[in-house]
Amino acid sequence: MAIRYRDQQGGDDALIAEINTTPLVDVMLVLLIIFLITIPVVNSSIAVTLPLEQNQRRDAQQENVIVTVDAQGRTWWFETLLPDASGLVELLTKVSAMQPQPELHIRADVRAEYAPVGRVVFAAQQAGIARIGFLTEPPAR
Repeated sequence: MAIRYRDQQGGDDALIAEINTTPLVDVMLVLLIIFLITIPVVNSSIAVTLPLEQNQRRDAQQENVIVTVDAQGRTWWFETLLPDASGLVELLTKVSAMQPQPELHIRADVRAEYAPVGRVVFAAQQAGIARIGFLTEPPAR
């Protein structure tokens, strides 16, 4: 049994043999938008397996400046006790003029309040120190 079509030449019942591409274009535009949004996310997070190592202790280089804040909130420049914060700003201003500029390492006692540490960070900001680091101890296992 074969299928017979009536008069294919004319009339309202003529067979339409064209593909409707409108839904295809809609789907492709949606996929294009999805890819444009997700590609930057995929590119910025490359999956790598990093080596598992404990942090190695690194001795401070001579050009690094170490400022210590003890538990009582006193500020020390290397091994010298500073009487007030204005002296720290003057010392950090001299250091900031050096080329290359040394890194400031802040050693704060865990029992120290935030205010003395904040004063050291603020003094470094006023002096124009570009790099500040906080020295910590690794946690016990």
